[in-house]
Amino acid sequence: MTLLALPPELLAFLGAGAWHFAIVFLRVAAMSSVLPAFGEQYVPMRVKLAIAIAFTFVVAPALPQIGAPDHVVLFGRLVVSEAIIGLALGMGVRLFIMGLQTAGTIAAQSTSLSQVLGGIGAEAMPAIGAVLMVGGLALAVMMGLHVRIAEFLIYSYQFFPVGEFPAASMFSKWGVHRISQSFYMAFTLAAPFLVTAVIYNLTLGVINRAMPQLMVFFVGAPVITLGGMLILMVGSPLILDVWMRALMAFFMNPGGGAQ
Repeated sequence: MTLLALPPELLAFLGAGAWHFAIVFLRVAAMSSVLPAFGEQYVPMRVKLAIAIAFTFVVAPALPQIGAPDHVVLFGRLVVSEAIIGLALGMGVRLFIMGLQTAGTIAAQSTSLSQVLGGIGAEAMPAIGAVLMVGGLALAVMMGLHVRIAEFLIYSYQFFPVGEFPAASMFSKWGVHRISQSFYMAFTLAAPFLVTAVIYNLTLGVINRAMPQLMVFFVGAPVITLGGMLILMVGSPLILDVWMRALMAFFMNPGGGAQ
């Protein structure tokens, strides 16, 4: 019985498509490994691999055909450059989660909630940071985080062509800008807790001077703890709304700060 041979044109097409898929996968896999929600430490490695492959199937058809590398050196250059670009893009999105965690840490230290319910996430964090992180991840996924990431990956090839190393000066400016914006956002989100803590400490100081015999710490500690929980209950929708708007603004202009 004679086996049916495939036409050489079809074999060549399958080979080019496989190389195209593999090269796109390099950037997608590096980025998805550090993405919020999809790249968390508690997500199994097999699930992360499946997510990277799914994103590759979405992104690869939207890009022009990427040819196969001519030699091993060019392939090694592709591996290094695509991995660096993917990790940088993923960290740009990841910094928003770090901003939420930093805001939660600042708020917890200000309101005596730093030791309550710690250890919810992969890293030990205060309760407020854990609540804000889980709420932010859930809100981002509900608002179409996967769609924004796919668009982000497709448009990234316009700014960072395949096989070209990004300029170090541009990358450093972009990274410094993103980190500074993350801490700025964290301080802004934690501002209600900081203002409350300042007023609380000033009030305790006045009461202590007026009534030295009163144990102000035992009276004030439950007050600041309850106040922090009330602020979290009332202000968390606004905090997450401000955070979500900043995340969507980043997807609309991811290159901000690189000039």
